[in-house]
Amino acid sequence: MKIAKFMVSLAAGSLIALPSLAVELKIGLQDDADALDPAQSRTFVGRIVYTALCDKLVDVTPDLQFVPQLATSWKWSADGKQLVMELRQGVKFQDGTPFNAQAVVDNIQRYQTMPESRRKSELSSVAKVEATGEYEASFTLKAPDVTLLAQLSDRSGMMVSPTAAKVAGAKFGDHPVCSGPFKFVERVQQDRIVLEKFQDYWNKDKIFIDKVTYLPIPDTTVRLANLRSGDLDMIERVAASDVGTVKGDPNLVYADAIGTGWLGVYANVGNGARADNPMGKDKRLRQAFSLAIDREAAMQIVFDGTGLAGNQPFAPNSPWYDKDIPVPARDVDKAKALVKEAGLDRIPVELAVANNPVSMQMMQIVQSMVAEAGFDVTLKTTEFATLLDAQSSGNYQLSRSDWSGRSDPDGNIQQFVTTGAGLNDSKYSNPEVDKLLLEARQSQDNAVRKQKYDAAEAILSQDLPIIFLGHQAWIWAYNKKVSGFVPSPDGMIRLVGVKKGS
Repeated sequence: MKIAKFMVSLAAGSLIALPSLAVELKIGLQDDADALDPAQSRTFVGRIVYTALCDKLVDVTPDLQFVPQLATSWKWSADGKQLVMELRQGVKFQDGTPFNAQAVVDNIQRYQTMPESRRKSELSSVAKVEATGEYEASFTLKAPDVTLLAQLSDRSGMMVSPTAAKVAGAKFGDHPVCSGPFKFVERVQQDRIVLEKFQDYWNKDKIFIDKVTYLPIPDTTVRLANLRSGDLDMIERVAASDVGTVKGDPNLVYADAIGTGWLGVYANVGNGARADNPMGKDKRLRQAFSLAIDREAAMQIVFDGTGLAGNQPFAPNSPWYDKDIPVPARDVDKAKALVKEAGLDRIPVELAVANNPVSMQMMQIVQSMVAEAGFDVTLKTTEFATLLDAQSSGNYQLSRSDWSGRSDPDGNIQQFVTTGAGLNDSKYSNPEVDKLLLEARQSQDNAVRKQKYDAAEAILSQDLPIIFLGHQAWIWAYNKKVSGFVPSPDGMIRLVGVKKGS
């Protein structure tokens, strides 16, 4: 009898001692992220991970308004050359380093001076940044730059631990330390990125997930199958062809938002030895390639009506779109005439494309269309991060790479086409385009900015360092046990307020 009582009390004691079960959210991504260092990274999925890992000075709402995150308020000077930010107090980085104005100074200077940094052009207008109080940071600009706030709402405004950054240098991405709601645990390339709740997060009362695992699964069919089987809780970039399946599954929730980004084909016009080919040297061939594409048909086939055909860095429904340069109708005869004018008949072209079904499908359609105009396209498939490395180093002729979009128009164009800019993988250089886009940055008058973008687009639509194809919607699907997710045009998955029931 005594033994029995002991067993009952032990069992009862065990039940009392059991910790609450950790809540894990598994998210399927279309690609693997590149380096997890805001200074060096450029992938869209990397930004999704940062949304959980690294807070920014400023955030963006679903209606594309700037709101406080690590900065609680800000004010521009009358001449537009100084931005003063008041900072959130009581914030810690995930290694215990305190967040303050000096941390902001250290981060901005790192982005401006680190040899490997891709943020230099985004912050090129900043002459200096100073700690003008323990929790006040002041940006002094070389010239007015209305786009700075937008830059600080993205990677250039992500705050990493100065302590960790100083120690790790260019290898910071191997073990990133930020101030977001989740801290880094581990990463296995092409397999998973694991984060866990940061217990000292300043807004921890609104974080209801204990662990987040991001799994790169390029195949949209496999990604959806894993969601339906329960191996995943959420997926991003659902294929348009699968929308009906998602909506018809009682265990799933569908969400979407029209994106601010673009789909494009980069042309290597000046990036190393591989630019020395007909497509890189003669804009008439790039024009012919563009004219041979039926954008409306391609977007309809691939995105089943959820996207928009396009020919500019701004969608046709954007106020920044130049209606005087409409989406061109397919014109094979004119394309052939341009090829002939260039003194050629058939043009062999290698086109790099990421190994996900959606990108592959569109490029196979394009491959078939442009063949009629004389382009013999060979598709070179590769993993997405590898494709971006090849673009950066100039190891490509044409390369399909999309942009997730930004709230300010500058973020959709400047860094891709201005001389020496961080994402100008084409190595395109045109002083007039540089001048126009700089002037657009400096004006606080949207009518003036629109004139400058239109003038730049008139040049770019002829030179075509990037051949724009269209604009897609972001589509998510998640298990009905997940609640609190708010879709946004920037395509991010923000986990503040997200819950997962049993």
